[in-house]
Amino acid sequence: MKKLLSLTLATCMLVLAVGCGANSGGNTQQAAAPAENGGESNEGGGDIAGMTVAFIPKVTGNSFFEAANDGAQKYASEWGITVNYMGSATASVNDQLEVIQQAIDQGVDAISISSVDATALDEKLKEAQDAGIVVCTWDSDVSPDARSMMVSQGTASVLGPMLVEMGADALKNRGVDVAGEVKYVWHYSNPSVADQNSWYVAGEEYIKETYPTWVAVHDPYYSNQDSQESVTIGESVLDANADVDLIICNDSTALPGQCQAAQNKGLTKDDITITGFCTPSGMTAYLDAGILEQWGLWDCGVQGALGCYFAAYIAAGNTVKAGETINVPGIGDVTVIPNGDLVEGQETAAENHGVVLLPERVVFTADNVANYNF
Repeated sequence: MKKLLSLTLATCMLVLAVGCGANSGGNTQQAAAPAENGGESNEGGGDIAGMTVAFIPKVTGNSFFEAANDGAQKYASEWGITVNYMGSATASVNDQLEVIQQAIDQGVDAISISSVDATALDEKLKEAQDAGIVVCTWDSDVSPDARSMMVSQGTASVLGPMLVEMGADALKNRGVDVAGEVKYVWHYSNPSVADQNSWYVAGEEYIKETYPTWVAVHDPYYSNQDSQESVTIGESVLDANADVDLIICNDSTALPGQCQAAQNKGLTKDDITITGFCTPSGMTAYLDAGILEQWGLWDCGVQGALGCYFAAYIAAGNTVKAGETINVPGIGDVTVIPNGDLVEGQETAAENHGVVLLPERVVFTADNVANYNF
């Protein structure tokens, strides 16, 4: 049965387009084909054609971020903007600070970044803003005063329960009584990655309310978005918790690493349930090997593209306000919501400030994974 978890948000209607296959290119990649009509703009605003956006992932080489870049490059060619893919092979604050400085030195019009830390990049991004560069975030945020728009995959209240329910469904499919005692643990980057940590917090709250008999066997394990460390930590999770039933990996590096660790130890989905967030391409080998049954994500190609679009849109002189609906060429209508709808208590400036949410997430299984090319 094809499984599609469609969580349509009343504030945001978006026609999703699937990103292209993962690209294994280096740290800088460009796409700049003139668009015949350019990007659509507000009355009195500017056409985005000709804008240059520095597109900065947490780390290069990861299937999620490569797919996000593929989506950004695809739409950039249609919109007539240049997207410079600038990143590092390691996910560190210092590396991202260096890349941001490179973007400032290049004099780009805008920066679209997935931050490795919720606050550590703030001052450098404010320097970029002071230099006249528009800053937008996608995937992982910074402090609201250090950016304009945030393109988010969803609220914690949506994504936390989704992670838990994917695990519960897979547990039931292998005969585990989810109304009884289920031993579980989380494995992700680290607590300073605000979005992942918020999903963990929301997921824990959901477990207490929905599955009160479940038992966390350990505090969360962290592997710092390092592919090798995720395997090592994954093996230590299994060594220290031989009777664990479920491992939830809310990180696209931790999930394949945890699955590799299970495979190294000869475990399959019949022995242990592993689930989390990652691209289809990043997990198909483990699906085929019988290591996991299901996992989820959103269309990161569209997310990467939207991060670049709004950065270029504001840089071109357009004004965005919370509550407005913006038509993004080739993608569809998206609605801007206040920052406080994503993180309670955060304020939103009168103009060029807020959040755009993706409206859908997908649960991938053997029945539908072939339908997704990213």
